[in-house]
Amino acid sequence: MGNRLKNKVALITGGAQGLGKEMARSMIAEGARVVISDINQSILKDSAKELQCDYLVLDVTSKDQWQKVVKNIKEDIGSLNILVNNAGMGGGGDVESTDIELWDLVHKVNLDSVFMGCKYSLPLMRDSGDGSIINISSMSGIVASHNTSAYNSSKAAVRHLSKSVALHCAKSTNLVRCNSIHPVFTRTAMVQSMIDSAPERNIEQKLIQQIPIRKLAEPIDIANAAVFLASDESSFITGTELIVDGGLSAT
Repeated sequence: MGNRLKNKVALITGGAQGLGKEMARSMIAEGARVVISDINQSILKDSAKELQCDYLVLDVTSKDQWQKVVKNIKEDIGSLNILVNNAGMGGGGDVESTDIELWDLVHKVNLDSVFMGCKYSLPLMRDSGDGSIINISSMSGIVASHNTSAYNSSKAAVRHLSKSVALHCAKSTNLVRCNSIHPVFTRTAMVQSMIDSAPERNIEQKLIQQIPIRKLAEPIDIANAAVFLASDESSFITGTELIVDGGLSAT
């Protein structure tokens, strides 16, 4: 057990599985009190029991639920120092094949949720003292592909929104920072399911070939980056992106 996040309270959306769960585990190990949220109540309860942490059901596309979650944290815990906007979804299709319904949904889940998370959490974070907002974007928000137009757009917008939030925080208070993390293909259950169901048998190898260090990222790689940005070690870092891509963006 470490103490890099001792006495800090963290809210992690999409925290019941995948990257969110790994970030929760790592932050708990560093002394934080973590609240995980997710729309899937059964998985959420199981993960909270496993991690021995607090949990709150949250549909990140709902303004009312965001306000309720922040109110609950304020009333039950009293403070919020770390917000990780991690909940998200994929969305395949090029610009011609993507229908407007999918486009809207991807942006609601991946982008609007980040806006609402920042908006409704900031007053409590400001009152709580030093704080860090960490928005999980993607390498797809920096390097585009032809067949994920909605996903590319939403994740690129998260990157720039994070900068806007950081500048707002710096102007209105120097207590809260905001940065984005941009992972490359990471070996989560969702990515593994995509690999397993792909018609091409060598899809995993094709993904790996794009990464200079020749392997997929592991969830702990992203969690380590999040712990750093949540900790006081990054107290002078705001308005930037932390790229965790095994060298992909350097090519």
